[in-house]
Amino acid sequence: MIRKLSILFAGALLGATAMTAFVGPHAGAANAAGADTYRQLAIFGDVFERVRAQYVDQPDDQKLIESAINGMLTSLDPHSSYMNPEQTVDMRTETRGQFGGLGIEVTMEDELVKVISPFEGTPADKAGVLANDMIAEIDGEQVRGLTLSQAVDRMKGDVGTSVDLTIIREGATQPVRLTIVRDEIKVPSVRHTVEDNVGYIKLLRFNEQTTIGLEEAIADIKEKINDDELKGYILDLRRNPGGLLDEAVSVSDAFLEKGEIVSTRGRNSEETRRYNARTGDDIDGKPLVVLVNGGSASASEIVAGALQDQGRATVVGSRSFGKGSVQTIIPLGANGSLRLTTALYYTPSGSSIQGRGIDPDITVEQPLPEEIRAQMGLSADDELKRGESSLRGHIQGAEEGEEGSGSLDYVPPETKDDLQLQYALELLRGTKTHAAFPPKQDSESAAN
Repeated sequence: MIRKLSILFAGALLGATAMTAFVGPHAGAANAAGADTYRQLAIFGDVFERVRAQYVDQPDDQKLIESAINGMLTSLDPHSSYMNPEQTVDMRTETRGQFGGLGIEVTMEDELVKVISPFEGTPADKAGVLANDMIAEIDGEQVRGLTLSQAVDRMKGDVGTSVDLTIIREGATQPVRLTIVRDEIKVPSVRHTVEDNVGYIKLLRFNEQTTIGLEEAIADIKEKINDDELKGYILDLRRNPGGLLDEAVSVSDAFLEKGEIVSTRGRNSEETRRYNARTGDDIDGKPLVVLVNGGSASASEIVAGALQDQGRATVVGSRSFGKGSVQTIIPLGANGSLRLTTALYYTPSGSSIQGRGIDPDITVEQPLPEEIRAQMGLSADDELKRGESSLRGHIQGAEEGEEGSGSLDYVPPETKDDLQLQYALELLRGTKTHAAFPPKQDSESAAN
């Protein structure tokens, strides 16, 4: 059920994957600029030359221009921006979900790169890289002084090339030195497991690998549990910042037999596009619970909104981020690309979630532990939540006066402490009941 619509959405965070449509550099004619506009542009040219000639330090012309362009775009909304050539390549790599590299998930700790986990079967895994290893040198260069992004860039490279790592490992008396040959790495976007005859599927992001990963997860769950024993599925979209629109449509389609999934509406009515489900429910009508929280944004909200509006799933958790705008990526040749907000998306019921988010059918709050509050310097009264409506300059939603998106995006590391997950499991096992489960399908909306 994989669809290629070549549109993406911006994620919840400003640095997250952008959902975009790739179009030509001159897609659509704008009204001709008036004389006053050209006078203003002349002022910009005068200022630029004054800065170049008289600023106390010699400025970088390219940075000046990029900053000016970004200043114009960020004044529109938080998700429009200019991407230089390097950033454009990074964006495309992220949306593909594959690249030449080693296959490790990392973070930064004590100025060193810490390995969270090597991906199974990747060059790093085969070379013996272990969780909690600390990478101190990359190709003989000290990691200290590098940002995490810079260190990761040094470990990526062309397939077939090698990289030398110096690793500090707990229990080892000397540094461990490894030479690893890069290979094509597919970044996992789906994780799954079986919890007492319930299929649990976690979507981490929406890239080109997501629908394939979802279908593989469903097939594996069906192999592990007999159909008559399988109580249902949990689709966990918490802390998923979004990604590709075509993947959001395909994921929704995997659970729907018919009906609208999402529509996008631009400045002009003729730009409206509607995406509908095709026949075929991959989980054969089994009960479905969708988990969301304040970290569920954009593509995640499309899926949650479609399955909720079509009465296919019960949504459990807390209010989602409220990122309901579509960004189009406009290539600028060798000069990078323009990421521009061109439309808002709407759920099947016709509701815009821009600045509002998806309200769960069953609200289950997940409190932030006191020790984490203390580490963050938060008092018991401090409210910590993320939402589109709190971003400066965000686009106002269609329903004025109803903003207030977002909620806490915390997910406990231990399953036993995860109140939202435990509630979903109890619903599917039948140990807990609620009027919203199973959902009541509205025949009119389901037939859209």
